[in-house]
Amino acid sequence: MNGTAARQVHSTAARDFAAPKEFSGGFVASEEISARASSGRLRVGLVRQIVYVAIDVAMVWLGGVLVFWLSFDFHIENGFSVAPAGGSGAHMLYPASPGFLALYAALIVLACKSQHLYRTPKEVSAIGESTTVLKAVGLATALFVMFVFASGNKEMSRVTVACAGVLNVFTLAGWRYAKRWYVLRRVNRGECSSRVLIVGAGPTGRALAAWLDANGHLGYSVCGFVDPHRNGDTRVLGSLNDFRRVALEQFVDQVFVALPADREVVKQIFVEARRLRLDMNVVPDLYDGLGWHAPMHAIGGFPVLELHGQPIPAFGLAAKRVLDVLLGIVGFGLSLPIVGLAALWIAVDSPGPVFYSALRIGRKGKKFRCYKLRTMVADADMAKEGLRQSNERNGPFFKMERDPRITRAGIWLRRFSVDELPQLINVIRGDMSLVGPRPHPLDDVELYRAEDLRRLDVKPGVTGLWQVTARRDPSFETNMALDLEYIERWSLALDFRILLKTLPVVLRAEGH
Repeated sequence: MNGTAARQVHSTAARDFAAPKEFSGGFVASEEISARASSGRLRVGLVRQIVYVAIDVAMVWLGGVLVFWLSFDFHIENGFSVAPAGGSGAHMLYPASPGFLALYAALIVLACKSQHLYRTPKEVSAIGESTTVLKAVGLATALFVMFVFASGNKEMSRVTVACAGVLNVFTLAGWRYAKRWYVLRRVNRGECSSRVLIVGAGPTGRALAAWLDANGHLGYSVCGFVDPHRNGDTRVLGSLNDFRRVALEQFVDQVFVALPADREVVKQIFVEARRLRLDMNVVPDLYDGLGWHAPMHAIGGFPVLELHGQPIPAFGLAAKRVLDVLLGIVGFGLSLPIVGLAALWIAVDSPGPVFYSALRIGRKGKKFRCYKLRTMVADADMAKEGLRQSNERNGPFFKMERDPRITRAGIWLRRFSVDELPQLINVIRGDMSLVGPRPHPLDDVELYRAEDLRRLDVKPGVTGLWQVTARRDPSFETNMALDLEYIERWSLALDFRILLKTLPVVLRAEGH
């Protein structure tokens, strides 16, 4: 018996031996085995992700120790201590260093998870994966540097952190490239290739076959097609009735169904594929190919094909919140002397409370109490309706260049935006963010058009894109367009740019 025949007999015998036993109730054993196999795949996937996370953490720790070792001479003196390279005395290792390193490792793991680096599809290229690693490590390092700065730590060099970040990019991308190289070598030797049979030789099936053939490094080897219509194509190995025979003859490992939606046909192929212990995938050919790149999700046990979805940047929003709290606390502490002097000036300048608070509309229409230093007379809200006809803004947004309600102290406090410093309390509490659309009063929001409510999709901010680009533009449409542009383009980098541009605007006294 030659090798090919022996392989065929062995494969057929193994599949027949593993075939499900029929009971009166149907293929009960098969369904149980299928459920166990699915559970097993989930466990394997989880274990693989845990291993990947462990490797990343180990790389970050080893990189941190290496960078620290290159920066300092280690020696033991009353326990673990270090002396600066080239220095004359020794000082104890900064006690928070292990904690900082653990935080850095955690940030890198979260960043890698947000970039899906623990579930990288096989079709992603090595360059694409390395670029994603660069983004993740860069984001984590930037957040870590800001945390170190906010903590007031003087022992940890920013240059050392930057060097650790560069090293982490190479190590995290390097071990992933090594894993990819190892898998590719096995694929080239035929050790882990998967033989594929495509059901359906139409446009979708042929496009899938062409893509799999062009990306042989992924480990797929297309055996051919089975199709309802025998058109003379040599790659069409049989009709749908020949599915079992073709699958056995070609030693198929996976089946891709690329037929137009036909429930009965798919069910028949599914039953047969399950009997043969073959992995089965259905390629949706919905709406002229709109579903080709759509992900499949399960909601309440129901498979859902997502033709379009707006991803929620969960990690980015969490990082934004962390920065809001850290910078809000630091900013509030630094601004206390200025707020104190301003409060004294307000108390001397006009009667009434020093601070002013009023209800504003926040994210998703939630009301919150916004805090400011008082810059108007005590009964300013009651006089607002009488001034509506003098509004210098187009639309529901009310603003007057020479508002008679503004006090003498208020003119200067508004010019330098000092009156808005107490809003850092709102930022720390979570009602507002450092960057976002400005919160509007309730009576202004009541005049919104339906499309204007989109600006309430995010938290309002102390500063925003409108404040740094068109603060004196009287058009409400311009204000709204810039707010919506910020929401559409949002990123942490955009927030940083707006914050950096805010300081010059404040120093130029452009507030009013």
